[in-house]
Amino acid sequence: MYALGYPLYSAVTLLDYLLLIYTFVILAAVILSWTNPDPLNPLVRILRNLTEPVFERLRPYIPLIGGLDLTPVALIAIIFFVRTGILKVLSRMAMEMSQ
Repeated sequence: MYALGYPLYSAVTLLDYLLLIYTFVILAAVILSWTNPDPLNPLVRILRNLTEPVFERLRPYIPLIGGLDLTPVALIAIIFFVRTGILKVLSRMAMEMSQ
């Protein structure tokens, strides 16, 4: 089991950092949506290309509340659950396997 512990721990750590970075991408996209950015701006296009496919999959399940799209909030909550719940358990399991 020693041979599986460290690669699993590395994969979990990498996924944790990627989810953290994606959370910041979501926050940046939300802040930009409050303004009227130029849709041809490369930064705006990158942020929309990274977030809109995920938002579109979640929007049918999350209703608008007072005209507000709460999809980014729900996605951040899902990411938080994955990072603090699932990845922490996998991390502990990987550390136990590597000892």
